[in-house]
Amino acid sequence: MANTRRGRQNINMLLVVLIGFCILAIIEIVYGQAQMKVERERLVLEEQNRQTVEELKEEWRKLQDGTSVVTAQEEAAPAGSSQGQTEQPAKVVEQKKTQDVQQEPKVQEEDNRNYDMQIVILGDSIMDGDRTESGAADIISKQLNAKVYNMSMGGTTAALLPDEQYNFSKWDSRGLLGVVNAIVGNINADIFEGYAAGDVLETCDFDKTDYFIIEYGVNDFLTGQIPNSRYLEGGDTLAVDSTHTYTGALQDAISELQNHFPDARIMVCAPHYCQVFNGNAFIGDGYSLDYGYGPLINFARGAGYVAEQNKEEGVLFFNAFEVSGIDAETADDYLEDGIHMTPLGARVYAEKLADKIRKDFYPEE
Repeated sequence: MANTRRGRQNINMLLVVLIGFCILAIIEIVYGQAQMKVERERLVLEEQNRQTVEELKEEWRKLQDGTSVVTAQEEAAPAGSSQGQTEQPAKVVEQKKTQDVQQEPKVQEEDNRNYDMQIVILGDSIMDGDRTESGAADIISKQLNAKVYNMSMGGTTAALLPDEQYNFSKWDSRGLLGVVNAIVGNINADIFEGYAAGDVLETCDFDKTDYFIIEYGVNDFLTGQIPNSRYLEGGDTLAVDSTHTYTGALQDAISELQNHFPDARIMVCAPHYCQVFNGNAFIGDGYSLDYGYGPLINFARGAGYVAEQNKEEGVLFFNAFEVSGIDAETADDYLEDGIHMTPLGARVYAEKLADKIRKDFYPEE
């Protein structure tokens, strides 16, 4: 009897062991299938993101003759509309060709108010998109009691695009270097006719300028065609002219302004934190998205480097990427499409920029 019982116990233990192995095998199979499904989905998403980035780059290359960063709702706006922001913005970012609409010149009203300083703003759509009282330029003017001449142009870059030449007789770029060379008289300013920058060129006495604000970088980054710098990690150098790079263009503009307006101060603004969407799909932000020459944070740091190199000559730096208050946590409130600022974002941005100028202009306070 004892032998029979021991035999049954051994059989029962063997069955338990076999059942255990079967359960483990089933779990391993199910887990493996789940892992394969997750990996397939990851690869599909990765391919979709890669295709999206390539499509954006290709669209930018096709539309490089006057490009702009706009929302899908702006794309539906009537041609020649000056509305830079939408009331109900969608989380969509696209590159759109800016229509060369010849606007009727504005009648300049005589302004006899007493201002404390004169500021000239050179920038892209971050400063050009909203020219109302809720825009950054107008807020800066009120914060500082400053006469502000806003020469910003949406869709422009600091650097020259690959097919643009640094040739005064054949100049066709309306970016930072075009604006600066028009101010100092190096190029024919006809290319700005019909734009707000053209009106400023006719009415502003630049010799009275206390501060030039330089605000560029987002479009330089988005083109995927403009390196941050000629100099690469490891000591290599890109075979491009410095003016076809973001930091090189900043330096060239600063040098020209310093040579012609030695008494003016220059404020270099880094690009602020941005998020990029394609439809409802989040592509990346200023820390993660790379179009070929590093993420946007690298461009911001490049702007800081250029400002630091010229600090002794009175060049100031506004690190908008890290101190403007616009970041991943506030983006929903401060950015209307991931890039352009809402009225609330513009106020936060402009007040902090104005505060840096105020402290420089009134150092005793």
